[in-house]
Amino acid sequence: MKNWKRTFAVIWSGEFFSSLTSSITGFAIIFWISLETRSPQVLALVFLTTFLPQLIFGLFTGVYVDRWNRKWVMIVSDLFMGTCTAALCVLFYFNKVEIWHIYLLSSLRSAGNAFYQPAMKASVPLLAPEDQLMRVSGVSQIIYSISNIAGPAIAAFLITVLPMTFICASEVLGAVMASVALLFVVIPRPTKTNNTRTDFFNELKIGLQAIFQKKGMKWLFVSDLGAMFFILPIAALFPLMTLDHFGGNTYQMSIVEIIWSAGMLAGGALVSTNLLKKYNRVGIIALMCIIDGIAFLWSGLLPTDGYLWFAVFTAVSGVAAAIWNSAFTVIMQTSIDIEKQGRAFSTYDSLSLLPSIPGLLATGFIAETIGLTNSFVAAGAGILLIGFAIFFIPSVMALGK
Repeated sequence: MKNWKRTFAVIWSGEFFSSLTSSITGFAIIFWISLETRSPQVLALVFLTTFLPQLIFGLFTGVYVDRWNRKWVMIVSDLFMGTCTAALCVLFYFNKVEIWHIYLLSSLRSAGNAFYQPAMKASVPLLAPEDQLMRVSGVSQIIYSISNIAGPAIAAFLITVLPMTFICASEVLGAVMASVALLFVVIPRPTKTNNTRTDFFNELKIGLQAIFQKKGMKWLFVSDLGAMFFILPIAALFPLMTLDHFGGNTYQMSIVEIIWSAGMLAGGALVSTNLLKKYNRVGIIALMCIIDGIAFLWSGLLPTDGYLWFAVFTAVSGVAAAIWNSAFTVIMQTSIDIEKQGRAFSTYDSLSLLPSIPGLLATGFIAETIGLTNSFVAAGAGILLIGFAIFFIPSVMALGK
C-alpha cells in the first residue's frame, strides 16, 4: 500500500471520464423521456429497469467477484456497459428508438454494474490503509458529484444542439478510457483463509453471514432498506416535480440535478477531509437520514412558486446523502473480512434495492392519486422516522464507534 495514492490517481482519472460521460448520457435520456412522454409511469419504469437487474444479479455476482480477478471484473463490466450504450447510439442514429429499447438496454447496463460496483468497493481495502478508507470514500464521492454537477448542465445543452447518437457515443468513449486506466494498476488478490471452494449457494450464504454476523449490522441494514424504499421512487419524480408542479423547463430540470450533485460534492469534500473521523459513524448516518427526511417533507409543502426553495432543499439532501453513503460504506469495509467483501457488497447492493421495487411500481399510481407534492411529504416523513429510530438502537450505535 506504499503507493496507494498513485494507484488511486490512475483509477480515479479513468473513473472520472467514465462517470462524467455516463452522467451526461443518463440525464440526456431522462430529459428526452420527460419531454417526450411527461409520464410518471414511464420514468418510474426506467428507474425500475435500471435497478431490478442489479437486484437480481447482485445476489450472486459477489461470489464470482471474490473468486475472480477484481481488476478484470471491472474492465470487462465497463466494456460491456459501453457496448450496451453503443447499441443505443445505433438506434438513435437510425431513428428507431422506442421506449422498450431503453428499458432493455438499461437492464443490461444494470447487470454489468452489478459486477462492477462490488468489485470496485471490495478492491479499496486492498489498496488503501484502513485509516484512510473514509477519505478515499469521500474523494470517490467528489468524483461522482462533479460528474453529476456537470452532467445535467451539459446534457441540457447538448440535447438542444446535438443528436442523441453523439451524446450516447461519449459514454462509450468514457468506458474505454476507464478500462485502459485500470490496465496500469495492480490490484492484489485477497489472501484466502480457507482455500476450499464451496458450492455456489453456500458462498452466497457466507456473503449474507458476513453482513449480519456483527452485532447491530442487521438493524442498520434494515434501516437502510427502509430509507431506500422511500428515496428511490421519489427520485424518479424529480423531473416531473420541476415540470408540472413548478412549471419549469428542461433548463430548470437540469438546475435541480446540478444542485443535488453540488450538495453531494460538498458532502464528499467534507468526508474526504477526515473532519468526521472522530464522530460515531452510525450517529452520522442517523443524522443525515433525518436531514434528508426533512428536506423531502418540506419540498412537498412548497407552493407552485417555491422553485428556489425546492433547489435549496435539494442541495441540503445532496450533502446529507453523500455523507450517509460514505459512512455506511466504511462501516462495511471495516466490519467485514476482506476476502468476503465482494459477496457482502454485491448482496448489500442487491438487497438494498429490494424495498424500492414495489415503490417504483406504484410511483405512477401514487403520484396521480395523492399528487406529486403529497408523495414527497409522505416519503420525507418515513425517512425522518427511520433516522430517529436508529438513535434508539444501542447495538447499532455501537457499530459506529
